[in-house]
Formats: sequence, C-alpha cells, structure tokens
Amino acid sequence: MTIYQFLLLFLLWVCLPHFCSPEIMFRRTPVPQQRILSSRVPRSDGKILHRQKRGWMWNQFFLLEEYTGSDYQYVGKLHSDQDKGDGSLKYILSGDGAGTLFIIDEKTGDIHATRRIDREEKAFYTLRAQAINRRTLRPVEPESEFVIKIHDINDNEPTFPEEIYTASVPEMSVVGTSVVQVTATDADDPSYGNSARVIYSILQGQPYFSVEPETGIIRTALPNMNRENREQYQVVIQAKDMGGQMGGLSGTTTVNITLTDVNDNPPRFPQNTIHLRVLESSPVGTAIGSVKATDADTGKNAEVEYRIIDGDGTDMFDIVTEKDTQEGIITVKKPLDFESRRLYTLKVEAENTHVDPRFYYLGPFKDTTIVKISIEDVDEPPVFSRSSYLFEVHEDIEVGTIIGTVMARDPDSISSPIRFSLDRHTDLDRIFNIHSGNGSLYTSKPLDRELSQWHNLTVIAAEINNPKETTRVAVFVRILDVNDNAPQFAVFYDTFVCENARPGQLIQTISAVDKDDPLGGQKFFFSLAAVNPNFTVQDNEDNTARILTRKNGFNRHEISTYLLPVVISDNDYPIQSSTGTLTIRVCACDSQGNMQSCSAEALLLPAGLSTGALIAILLCIIILLVIVVLFAALKRQRKKEPLILSKEDIRDNIVSYNDEGGGEEDTQAFDIGTLRNPAAIEEKKLRRDIIPETLFIPRRTPTAPDNTDVRDFINERLKEHDLDPTAPPYDSLATYAYEGNDSIAESLSSLESGTTEGDQNYDYLREWGPRFNKLAEMYGGGESDKDS
Repeated sequence: MTIYQFLLLFLLWVCLPHFCSPEIMFRRTPVPQQRILSSRVPRSDGKILHRQKRGWMWNQFFLLEEYTGSDYQYVGKLHSDQDKGDGSLKYILSGDGAGTLFIIDEKTGDIHATRRIDREEKAFYTLRAQAINRRTLRPVEPESEFVIKIHDINDNEPTFPEEIYTASVPEMSVVGTSVVQVTATDADDPSYGNSARVIYSILQGQPYFSVEPETGIIRTALPNMNRENREQYQVVIQAKDMGGQMGGLSGTTTVNITLTDVNDNPPRFPQNTIHLRVLESSPVGTAIGSVKATDADTGKNAEVEYRIIDGDGTDMFDIVTEKDTQEGIITVKKPLDFESRRLYTLKVEAENTHVDPRFYYLGPFKDTTIVKISIEDVDEPPVFSRSSYLFEVHEDIEVGTIIGTVMARDPDSISSPIRFSLDRHTDLDRIFNIHSGNGSLYTSKPLDRELSQWHNLTVIAAEINNPKETTRVAVFVRILDVNDNAPQFAVFYDTFVCENARPGQLIQTISAVDKDDPLGGQKFFFSLAAVNPNFTVQDNEDNTARILTRKNGFNRHEISTYLLPVVISDNDYPIQSSTGTLTIRVCACDSQGNMQSCSAEALLLPAGLSTGALIAILLCIIILLVIVVLFAALKRQRKKEPLILSKEDIRDNIVSYNDEGGGEEDTQAFDIGTLRNPAAIEEKKLRRDIIPETLFIPRRTPTAPDNTDVRDFINERLKEHDLDPTAPPYDSLATYAYEGNDSIAESLSSLESGTTEGDQNYDYLREWGPRFNKLAEMYGGGESDKDS
C-alpha cells in the first residue's frame, strides 16, 4: 500500500459522520443553591449580585488540512445542557473566520469548514461560542472561547533558498574538508510527525564530494584533487522529508564547486638551451630577447623571479622580470664589440616568489636554463682616439699653420679608409680647415683673440667605402693672447682748468684699458709726448695718472683750449703704446674752484620756464581745443525749424519752406512724368523766374503709357492717410503730382478765391474726413462772420 492510499483511507476514516462525531457538551454542574455563589458583591442599589458557575465543558477541535471532499468539512458540535431539543436555543459563533471560513448550525450547533484549510497559512483559529434564547435573545450560557487546531499533513516538499550555489575549495585539500553548507526548509509542522524532518543526500558529484545527511555540509571525498587536472565540479544535493523514508517529498539544488589554486607546481623552462642574437651596435639597455618559464598555477602562485646565476656574460648582460607577462627580459649592460668577443653564455634561473611550505615535498620551486648570446657584426662608424680634443694656438700665427690633428679608425674587421671634414655650422666664418686624409686642422684666416677667444668645432669622420657611417667629435680651439693691442684712455675726458689755477693743481685723473690679457696682468705707463710748459703728467704707478698745472693763472680770452698729448704704454712684449690727446678748456671759476663759464664771452641765457608754467600753458591749449570742438559740434547739431511752429498752428498737408519756388508754372524743376496723368500732359514751358541761357523751340513730350500700378499705389496711401485721425499733420505729409482725371471739388486753392463771384459753400469739407476739419472751420465760418 502506497503512502497516498494510506492518507486517503485515513482522511475517509476521519471525515465519515459515523466515525467522526466530535461533540462538545456544555453541561451545567448540579450545585446546591446556597453554593452557587462563591462570593456576594453588593451593588450600589443595595442588591446582591450572584455569580453562577459555568456550565460549559470544553475541548479543542482538531481539523486536518487540505480537505478534498465535495461537502463542507465537519469540525465538531456545540451543545448546551440547557438545550431541550425544542429549538428554543440559538447557537452563535464569532472569532477568526466565523461566518466565512467556519459556519455553525444555529439549531444543532454543528460547525463546518467551508473550504480547504492550509496549516502553513494559519495553524489554529480562535473562536467564541454562545447559546442564546431564540425568543428573548438573552444568553443562557456565558460566552466562551475555543480553538480549532489544524493538523498537518505532508503536503510541502523541502525547498532550498537558492537554485544554484557557488562554492570553492583549495585544491589538494585533505578528505573531509568542508566546502559549503546547504540548508533546505520544509513548511510542514516540525512538531507533528516527520513531515518536516529533512535528510540530505548527494545525487551527482560522487566520488569527489559527500554531504552530511543531517546538516547538509558538503565535504571533499577524494584526496589530492588537482586543479590543473580538473577545476570545475557540479554537485546535485537532494533534501527529502519524512526522515528520508519512502514516500517523503524531496527537493534538489545544484552546487558549482571550483577548486582554487595553490602553489603546488614549480616553474619549468620548456628548453634546456636558448639561443639569442644581438647586433654589436646595440646601445646599452637594449632588450635582445626574453625567456619564460611556464607554471601550471595561476595568480600569485605563478609569479616567477628571473636572475643570472652564472656564465661568462654576467657583466655584459642583465635580466629583468616583466610582471605582466612573467617573462625574463635580457638587456645589454655594457657596449658590445664583435671584434673582441662573439659569443656569451648565461645560466638563468626562474624561481617562484610565493612558495607554500606545505608542498615543499613536491621538489624545489625553481628551474634553470642556458642562454647563449651570439654577437653579430655590423658596419660600425669610425671611432676617434679621444672623446673630444683641445688645441691651443697663439693668435699671431700665420694663415695655413697646423694647430692639431684628430685621429679616427674603422673598428670593423675589414678596415676602411677614413675621410675627415669640418661641420661648417660650427665654423661659419671659415677660419679653420682640415685635411681630409690625415685629419690635420689648420687656419685659413688670421686669428684674433680679442674677437673670439674660443672656437668650438665639430669634426666629422666618415668611411670612404660607406659614407653613411659617420662619427662626430668636438674640437675646442683656444686662442692664446699676444700683445698686439696698445692701451687707450678708459673713457672720454672732459677736462677744464680754472683761470685762477696755481702751479701743481690737479685738474684730471686719467686711466687706461688694453684689449690684451697678459699672464702677469695689465701694467700701464703714462708720459707726455713732449715737454709742455703749461701741464705735466704724474704716473701713480697703479695704472692711473694725474694731470697737473705748471704755471700760475690762465686767460681764456687769450687761449680758451689746450691740447695735451699723453703717451700710454704697456709692459708686455713687444711693448705697445699709443698717444691720447686731452682737450683742456680754460674756464672762469669761483673761489671754491667750481666752473662758471668756459666761453670767451659770457652768454646771458634767458631764465628757463618752470614746470608749473609749462603745464599751465599746455592746459590752456587743451581747453581752447575743446571749446573749438564743442562749438563745431553744436553748430552741426543745431535743430532744424519744426514744421509746426506752435500748437495752435495746425495745418493739413501744409509744409513751410524757406525756398520759394518758381510758381505754378514751374515744371522744369522736377521730372515727374511717370506720375502724371497721361491726359494732363502739357507742353514744356519756360521758367519765368530765371532768364533762359538759350532759346529753344519747345517740343511736345511723347505720351507716356498709363501706369496703373503707380496710380493704385498713390490711391492706397491717400486712403491710409485719410483714415488715420491720430497721426500729426506732418507725419501724413504726402506730395502727389497725379491728381486724377477730374476732381469733384474742383480747385481747393485760395489763390483764385478773389476772382470767384459770390460766396462759396465749403460745407462739403466736413464730409471728407478728419483731415479737412480745420479747413472746414476756416472756410465754413464765413457766413457767421458776415452776419456779425
């Protein structure tokens, strides 16, 4: 018999009326009248309250969940000992689910459940029952509380909170190492039977892992699981209730387990010997190749440090570890020379930087390899015997003199002849030249230390067979001094002597300079070119000299200026000397020796203007200029005379002009033929206000075609001006030469009013709109004036 058949029979046995007839009898315990009250409580009105003992006898109701029958599920029966069976009592039910989930038969007290109940939603329901008199509606029994408890059935399978778990465990872990714990929950009642008792088992993942049945802890089941062989495992765990017995419900989950890496593999070079090649011209620091040891581990467990531990090239090469690629980069440590050595051997070691002591037994975590480096020959440029050259030469050597020689050679095994040349960018004046065959430098122009003491040249050495292979070297030429410049006065001296000077009076101290730079320093001697009766020179022996007077008094009217030649010489070899002439003026001085006048006749100089006076004059000029500018601006901005002279002088279409025209017959002033009515064209007439320069026969102008567009444009503008009562009169000024074929009002001019006979009626002006109101007032008031 299966578990489902067993449950079905059990439910039928529970629910059949003749098998399940729970009845709660509410009986009154017979108690003598005098013992009915356990206490007497006086009321405020003097009466005594009697407390009766309850006549209910209660038990809990039990109801199985998930009822599947077609009728309402019977819960139990309420009965009062005062129910005589005559239908006088009425049973009332209240509380959790009363009237909806639970209903009661008012006459019999039978309680039924109206629908299926899930214990996982609510485990028990608390209700209150009361029996009342149907006629008086008064309770015959006190209200009492009872509980309907839901009995659980195994209707929920165990569930895991996650469908897929992810876990990890280090590789090479011992058997029984905990990986992860999974826990399933069962919504059934754990206190009732084994419905919620869960047992764990492994469905997939053996023999690598196991699970504890009670706790759900997954542990390793095999020793020395190697990540390098297999890294990912998928384990399926089953959780089954009913203690894992037959018929229990179950749920499963998947656990993805990853073996994490540990450093259990040493680095290994794939080759015992590695061959590399490098050009002898490779500069220091050039990477010539790389070596790499493979490590099956990952991350920091695979980190390797490289070093050169032996070989004949330890001083010529170096190795550095590239962290990103875990390679050993071999670089040039010193310059290489194919002619000196063509092969180097290195012993390179690779070792793990993070070693796990637990795996020392697996062997040393390092490996070695042999690296052989072959040096390849290249066509090298010439090599100078020195890194730079310094030549010293006197500035007085003759042109073409050799000042030094540079030497270079071809370092290749097959030597090539060398050609020398000068870089002309370092010798723009072409003072030097070089022999292309032997490298001898010589002068091509005279030297002058005073112009340039140093010359920095660049010599180029190139192979004749391969001119592209060149080498440059710096050549410094120092020009040594030769005493070839005579000393001169240091500055220009403005010397004067007072008329009242006495013999031996100092009038000037002089000094000299020399462009030469002797090794012992400068030393100058001063003397007069010839004996002078008026002045003398006294050498101070410190490269200065004093000019002294030799006579008493000078007269500027007789001689106003003296010229004194002074000879200056140096002490180098050959001795150089020069003659400098001092110009000495005779001046009038005061008693203190201060110069007052040096000319033959005193000149009276006008008193100079002070700074304040100059500023005042300048300000006056600026003010005058501003006034002129303002006057010109005001004259340009003078306002024109307005068309309307006053507010009272309002005219319609009347413009005042200071320039009087030629009259009505003046038709020569403007050419308005395009605006004229073709029917009104007249012959040109001579102007009466001027004398014509030449007489000519008037000719008739050919008839112009009627321009409809112009006429329509004029009519539109006329209408706009007539219908605008708000615009000032001068804003609506318009001149029309085309008046139309005819005018109903005929002429409006007042010039011909004196020739008309009788009075005219101007009332029609009022009908023409607001523009003619003023004319209507002026001409329409004639009758009233006459009457008055």
